[in-house]
Amino acid sequence: MSGEGPAAPRDRSPVPDGGPATRSTAGAVDDGAPLRRNGKRADLVAVLSFVALGFWVTGRLWLDPGSGVRDNRSDQSQFEWMMAHGARVVTHFAYPFHSDRMNVPDGVNLMANTSVLSISLPMTPVTLLLGPRASFLAFLTLGMIATATAWYLLLSRVLIGARGPAWLGAGFCAFAPAMVSHANGHPNIVSQFVVPLIIWRTLRLGEPGRWLRNGVLLALVIVWQAFLNLEILLMTAIGLGVVVGVLALGRPALRARARPFLAGLAVAAVVAGVLLAYPLYVQFFGPGAYSGLSRLIRGYSSDLASFVAYSRESLAGSPRTAAGLAKNPTEENSFFGWALLVLAIALVWWMRRSIVVLALGALGLLFAVLSLGREVRFDGRGTGVPGPWAALENLPILHSVVPTRWALAITPIVGLLLAYGAERARELARSHPAARPQIRFATATVLTMALLPILPTPLPVVDLDPGPSFVTSGAWRPYVTGGRSVVTLPLPDTNYAEPLRWSAVTRLDMPLARGYFLGPDTRPNAEAPKVALFGAPPRPTSSFFATIRRTGAVPPITPQSRVKAVDDLRYWRAGVVILGPHEHEAALRRGMTELTGIQPVFTGGVWVWDVRQLTD
Repeated sequence: MSGEGPAAPRDRSPVPDGGPATRSTAGAVDDGAPLRRNGKRADLVAVLSFVALGFWVTGRLWLDPGSGVRDNRSDQSQFEWMMAHGARVVTHFAYPFHSDRMNVPDGVNLMANTSVLSISLPMTPVTLLLGPRASFLAFLTLGMIATATAWYLLLSRVLIGARGPAWLGAGFCAFAPAMVSHANGHPNIVSQFVVPLIIWRTLRLGEPGRWLRNGVLLALVIVWQAFLNLEILLMTAIGLGVVVGVLALGRPALRARARPFLAGLAVAAVVAGVLLAYPLYVQFFGPGAYSGLSRLIRGYSSDLASFVAYSRESLAGSPRTAAGLAKNPTEENSFFGWALLVLAIALVWWMRRSIVVLALGALGLLFAVLSLGREVRFDGRGTGVPGPWAALENLPILHSVVPTRWALAITPIVGLLLAYGAERARELARSHPAARPQIRFATATVLTMALLPILPTPLPVVDLDPGPSFVTSGAWRPYVTGGRSVVTLPLPDTNYAEPLRWSAVTRLDMPLARGYFLGPDTRPNAEAPKVALFGAPPRPTSSFFATIRRTGAVPPITPQSRVKAVDDLRYWRAGVVILGPHEHEAALRRGMTELTGIQPVFTGGVWVWDVRQLTD
C-alpha cells in the first residue's frame, strides 16, 4: 500500500508491509536519530510527565489521608476489601476465587467480581504495611501512570517510532476524560497497562521460527489481564481481531506470515485456556455464579449527546455539562467534546490512505454504536430508535457487558489517531521546510483547541470515617467465635459499603453478613434465573432496615416481623449487631431494639447488640 498522504514517504502504520511483527530494521524504530538523540532523557521526561499527571488527578487523596473519592465511595470500599483479600491469600493461604469473609454464610464468588488478583497479590506488602486504603490509592495512581508509560513504549518503539507523537497518544490513552471518570473508584479500569503488552505480543506472533515462544508470552499477558479486568480483555480481543483481519485482507504481503501467526495464536489460546480453565469454571459454574447482568444495568448506555459534551472531571466540564448524559459520574465514557470529535473524524479522513487508520476509524464507530445500548437516547430522552445492541445483549458473554463501556474502548483508538496524526504532521513539516513554521503552528493550534478543554482536573474527595474503635481495636472478636458474623446497621449493599472498609482494616478477620458484590438473584420472582444482583437477595430484616435508611421512619413491627428477624440473624450466624454514626441512627437503633428485645450498649463508638443468645 502507498503512504498515508501525498507527502508521506512510507506508511507509518502499526504493522510494516513485511509482516505482523514489530518493525524491521528498515522501519521507523531503527532509522537512526529520532530515537537515539537524547533518547533516555526524552523517555525520562515523558515518564515524569505521566507521574505528574497521575498525582495531579489523585493529589487530593494523597494530601488527605482520611479522604476517599467523593462520587463512588462504595466501589472504593469494595476495592479496599479486595486488596485485603489478596493479602489474606498470601498470608493465610486463603482460597483466592471465593471468600466466606463477606455475605456469611453463602460467601462471594470473587471470580465473578472484580477481585483484581493480579494486582492485590503482588501488592500484599503495601497492604500489610500501610493498610488497604494506601494500597487502593497506589493501585489507582500507579495504574494510570503505568498505562501511560506502556502506551508510550508501544507507540515509540513499535507502532510509530517518534517520541513526541508517542507521548501525545499515550497521555490521552491514560488521562482522557473517560479514564479520569473511572478513577472515581475503578482502579481496575484505569489500569490498562497490560493492553499495550497484549498488542505488542500479538504483533510479534508473525515472527518466523518463534511461534511457540511468542504464543506462550502472549498467553501470559492475557492471563494477567484476565485477573485484572475481563471486560477490557474482551474489548481488546475484539479490537485486535478487527484490525488484524483488515490487515490480512488489505495487505497481501502479510499473508506470508500467516502460518507462524496462526501457530502462535493457537499456542496462546491453548496455554491461556489451560491456565484460566479452572478460574473461569468457578466464575461461571461455581458457588455464587450468576448468568448475565440485570436488564437495568444492561440499560446503562451512552447518550448520543454525550459524545460532544465535556466530562465533569475535565477543564471545560462541570456537573452541569454532564447532567443527564451519564448514569453516574464514574461512567462518563463517551465525553470527548465537540472539538476532539471533529478532530478525530478529520484525522481519519486526512490519513484515509492508511488501512490501519481506516480500520481504527471503523472500529471506533462500531464501539460508539454499540455503546448506545438497546435504544438510542439523545439529551437524556429516549428516541424510540432501537440500537444494534438490542440484538446482542442477551448473547452469552455479551450479557455481562455494560453497554456504555464500549465507548470506553474508543479512548485508545482516539489516542492512536492523535499519535499517527502528530507523526503525519511532523513528516509533512520535514518534507516541506519552507512551510514548516506554518505547519507546526497549525498543528499546535488544532491540538490545543481539541485537548485543552478536556485536560483532567483533580478528583473531588470526601472525608471517610476511619472506622469505629470497636472495629479497629478488635473488640468484636469474642462475638464471632464459632463461625459467627458481624451484622452492621444499615446492612452493607451497593448504597452503603462502609462496613467493607472496616472489614478490610481487620485484614478480613471480621466476617460480615451480606455485603456489596455481584451475586445470583435466587428470588422466585427474579427477572431471569440467576441473573446478577448487587448484593445478596433481600431478606425481611435487610429490607426492614433498608426502609429506615431510606426514609428515616421505622416500619410497623409485628410479632411476625420479630420472628423473621430472629430467623434472619440465625441465617447470618450473627454474633453481634453494631450501629455506628448514621443520619438515621435513632430510628435504626429503635428498630433493632424492638425487633430483638435486647437493649444495646454504646461502646467503642458504636451501639452493640449481643445477639448470641438468640442465634445459639
